[in-house]
Amino acid sequence: MNWVIYAMLALAGIIIAAGATRYRRRRRELAGKSLAGTLAACRSLLALVGHFQQHRGMSSALLSGDRAFRTRLDGKAREIEALIPSLREVAREEGGRAHPCLTQNDLSLFQFHWGELREKLGGLSVEQSIAQHSFLVDQLLQWLAALGESRVEVLLVERCARGLVRNYASRLPALTECLGQARALGTSVAAKRGCSAVARVRLMFLVARAEALLNQANEVGGQGAKADKAALAVQEMARVIRTRMLLSSGISVAAQEYFDIATAAIDSVFAWINESGSELAAAGSGKAGDGHVLPVQRA
Repeated sequence: MNWVIYAMLALAGIIIAAGATRYRRRRRELAGKSLAGTLAACRSLLALVGHFQQHRGMSSALLSGDRAFRTRLDGKAREIEALIPSLREVAREEGGRAHPCLTQNDLSLFQFHWGELREKLGGLSVEQSIAQHSFLVDQLLQWLAALGESRVEVLLVERCARGLVRNYASRLPALTECLGQARALGTSVAAKRGCSAVARVRLMFLVARAEALLNQANEVGGQGAKADKAALAVQEMARVIRTRMLLSSGISVAAQEYFDIATAAIDSVFAWINESGSELAAAGSGKAGDGHVLPVQRA
């Protein structure tokens, strides 16, 4: 009878092991789906960040007297309107969690502020426009950082993944915003052909902040062609600001030219963000990146 008992125990062990394997596989599948869904939400937020930043820059040029930006500004507003609904499902899912990163009420309030900005834009000063746009961008960045820290990091157990997540959801988006503010302010300066003392100090601060964020991002994930290209583009933008906008000899760059230089720098950082997102997707699934690409900021 002993052999019967041994056989039954062996069979039970096989069943338990098989069950444990299925459980682990199921957990991996669920985690992969959760990661994929969260990264999709992050891509929507990043796309909106980019469009709002560009809308801010175009608004600065228009309010400074460059009428050539009006048609493009209207088109950019339509792109924003088309993207906002992509956050509704994210808000619905997050609303069911104990500590949501984004709720339906948050999104409704965001849309209300955006509608107010569009309605009043023509009567704002450049400084007011930049401030109100920046408020909206900051809200998007807060939601993005919260998703990265609370949803993405917990699904990736590798210690090295934390730095990549912070680059993807915090550092590099913050870098785009720093550059975006410099684009908006610098475009106004170039359009007016003059730089006030306040604008000069602000541009110097933004350049220094951008360089610091770039260095921080490079320390944890700056290897690769995308990172190198971004570094060169940011350095070129900083050079143009320092040598063609802040010297006592005056402004030697046109609004459109500066806008394009700044946009190239921001585009390159978004390309780096997209690459980081693909690496995170690969880390979560063990496969190649998901192939999604963030829209560049060309207009």
